[in-house]
This record gives sequence, C-alpha cells and structure tokens, in this order.
Amino acid sequence: MSGKVTRGLCALAAGTALAAFALVTAGGAGAAPGAARSLAAAGTGHPAGAPGSQLWVQRYNGPGNSFDEANSIAVSPGGGPVFVTGGSQGTRSGLDYATVAYRAVTGARLWVARYNGPGNGSDEAYSVAVSPGGSRVFVTGASQGTRSGPDYATVAYSAATGARLWVQRYNGPGNGNDTAYSVAVSPGGSRVFVTGESRGATATDYLTVAYSAATGARLWAARYNGPGNGSDVAWSVAVSPGGGRVFVTGASRGARSGPDYATVAYSAVTGARLWVARYNGPGNGSDEAYSVAVSPGGSRVFVTGGSQGARSGADYATVAYSAATGVRLWVTRYNGPATYDDAARWVAVSPGGSTVYVTGGSNPGSATLAYSAATGAQLWLARHDDMLLAAVAVSPGGSRVYVTGLTGPFPNDYATAAHRAG
Repeated sequence: MSGKVTRGLCALAAGTALAAFALVTAGGAGAAPGAARSLAAAGTGHPAGAPGSQLWVQRYNGPGNSFDEANSIAVSPGGGPVFVTGGSQGTRSGLDYATVAYRAVTGARLWVARYNGPGNGSDEAYSVAVSPGGSRVFVTGASQGTRSGPDYATVAYSAATGARLWVQRYNGPGNGNDTAYSVAVSPGGSRVFVTGESRGATATDYLTVAYSAATGARLWAARYNGPGNGSDVAWSVAVSPGGGRVFVTGASRGARSGPDYATVAYSAVTGARLWVARYNGPGNGSDEAYSVAVSPGGSRVFVTGGSQGARSGADYATVAYSAATGVRLWVTRYNGPATYDDAARWVAVSPGGSTVYVTGGSNPGSATLAYSAATGAQLWLARHDDMLLAAVAVSPGGSRVYVTGLTGPFPNDYATAAHRAG
C-alpha cells in the first residue's frame, strides 16, 4: 500500500499525465473556452430532468498547461460557491495547490488560488472544507519542505475572494513522509481537523491534528498505530454535528490480514481516543477506506472505500456504524460490470439524513450510487464511463449532487458534474 496513492485519482490512473476543468449546461449551451465534450458524452444514462441527470461541467487548465488533478470538492453552506482543489503544474515550480471557486448554479468560475510551498517542489492539495458560516475555505495536502520530505500543509482562504489568511505546516517525528489527505471544520467553525499519514518509529501512522480556525495555532495531535504495526494511512476525517467527536478512517495493517478499514473516534476537545472499529472484507485481502461522513443527527457514521471480494477484485464497500459505540449497523457492496477495480473514493450524506451518496472508480470509468442511510439499500446508480471520479458533495437543500474528477482523452482534464439527487 503506497502512502502516495491519493484518495483521488492516482490509484485509478497511476502513471498517467493529467491536465486541465469544461462547462456543459443541461441545455447543452454555454460551454467555456476549451470545453471539449457535449452533454451526451457525459454518459450518465439519465434523461435531462431525471434523478442523476447532469446539469453542468466545468474545466480548469493550470498555468503549466500540463498536470492538473482535482482531488476534492466542497459546497458552501448557503448554497453559494462550489470549491474544488487538487494539484496543478506551475510555470516555474513543480506541482502546486490549486483551489477554484465556481458559482453553484451555473458553474461560472469565481476565483483561483494557488500555493507553492517553501521547497518549491511537489505540492498537492487533497482536501477542501468550508467554514459553517461560509466565510473561509480550508485546504490541506502534502507540500515539500526546505529541509524535510513532504509535510502536512493546511491553508485558509477567504471564501469570497480567495485571499490567503494563514498557512500551517506539520513535519512528523520521523522527518519523513507526512501527507495530509483530509480536512474538516467543527460545526461552530472554531476548529479545523486534518488527518493523513505521518512517519513514526516503524512505519507510517494515522496522524490527526486540530488547529484553531481563526489563527492556525495547533491545539492537539493524535497518532494511531494498528495491530499489525505496519503501514497505517488515514484518508478521511469528519466531525459530529454537535462538535464533540472527530471520526477518522483509512487503511491499517491487520495482525493476520492485509490492510483493513480502520475507523477511529476521538474527542474533538482533547484528541483522546474513544473507539476503534475495523472491517476486513470477504476476500481477506486489501481493504482500504477512503472517506467518512456523519449523519446530520450525529447518530451514524458512514465509511466507504475499496474492498477485496471473495470472488471478484476490489469492490465498493460502504459500512454504517453507531457514532456512539462504533458498533457496525450494515455493510453494502458494489461490484461493477467488469467485476474488478471498483473503489469508492468519497461518501456524503443528504441534509435530511435519509440518503448516503458514494462515488469513485468503477472499471471502465466511474459510478455514483445513492443508498438508504437506514438500511443500505441501493436507490439509484449513475455511471460515467469516460470519467474517473474522486469526490462527491450534496447541495444544502439536498436537490443536487456534485461530483469531481478527471476526463480524457489524453491530455486529461479536471471534470466537475452536477446531478439531480432524486
């Protein structure tokens, strides 16, 4: 299991040079410069106006005109801008963070903010989150240090203008590979939580850090080393609606198995560990959880990722837990038409808490699924056979589902699409 395999697209398109973002509206008009695809090419299989139908697509091509990869998407609480972040080649630097704000209704671009770390090397953002009031945007990822390897780098921006407010970096005790893959904000907006992998004494561990949202001051840091004492990589973090708990999920080496899903609950105030829940799939092989979300009422935690099947390759596997105890409530699996290479990359919950949305890579492209939050029953499926999707977000009113990732052919572009939720 490679620590540099991102929750986004690198695991699905390793070795592929990536490039650019395209706008397509539901009526097929209004394409932005550089748009290369029509609505029909989206391949969702849903007629206009139906649940899952596409509303717009937007592209971004960075100044280096080379590698541009979207890894994460977030929607402002008031239904305003949609924020997308990832890695983008600079003109005189390596890969930089690139964060883009779009108008939610039309997909019109509002601003672009870039971050080049002090090492002037590879800097890639993997996650974006918005403050509850909608005034700030927080981005995290991996950034080359001047005298270290990649470090956690978390950046706060003004949501209105993209102006940078603060930057906070973290270099772990091993002075090695420290990569933050996920960021979340407390419901009150006072704290920012970041998680990922950090080199420990023997291998990489989960490393979760809490910061002041106002200043970036570090509040606490918590590490998790799994029972296999091997490589442990946290891919996602979420906060309970009441703000009292922080949930982290990822892949953790088992004592007698390969990587397993490992979900950890912490006190948001102190970082004290509350419970750990592990999931080893039916294939007893590689099981990697990439995303975690909490129900609006705070009673359930949902985790998704890729899990080895008993008679298939990797499948989507989505698990629901009790937020209070970590007890497993249900598991649902999705095996795509090719019966291999299916890995869910992101999970989101509808504002009313009734539906869970999952998206990711499903050979030969991608699939987005809607499940009942209560039972795990599948509600609908939308496939994108010309896109590799990395993230999903739901509009505040629950009527739209946004997905982002990349599309081809080479050179590839960022692609962001909107679907009707139901």
